[in-house]
Amino acid sequence: MGHKKKQLKPKPGWHGRIWLEGEEGTLVGYGRAVLLEKIQLHGSISKASTEMKMSYKHAWNLVKSMNRQTGTAVVITRRGGNQGGGAILSETGIRLLQLFWKVQKKMEQFLDEESSKWLQNKL
Repeated sequence: MGHKKKQLKPKPGWHGRIWLEGEEGTLVGYGRAVLLEKIQLHGSISKASTEMKMSYKHAWNLVKSMNRQTGTAVVITRRGGNQGGGAILSETGIRLLQLFWKVQKKMEQFLDEESSKWLQNKL
């Protein structure tokens, strides 16, 4: 999907993190974007949270926060029962996820360019 695996060895150069602030604080950042991807992949908040080694309650609170801050559902859930529950991303959720990875990629490109310049000139 949209994110790269973390490197074990530090990479010299500029690094940064981005997130989109909403009215309550973070609307989406790296961790929330990965959570949305895993919900999309598994169709389940529970499975997504387990894969991320995050409590279901914490994942559910993050989803509720994103839903509140956008004023619409980012994740649409259906209750369990005989068929079991589930979760899918809404159109808003899909757009939010795409927007985050687009801006993340632009930031990484910018930081890579600046890192190359710094590594060539080294102050």
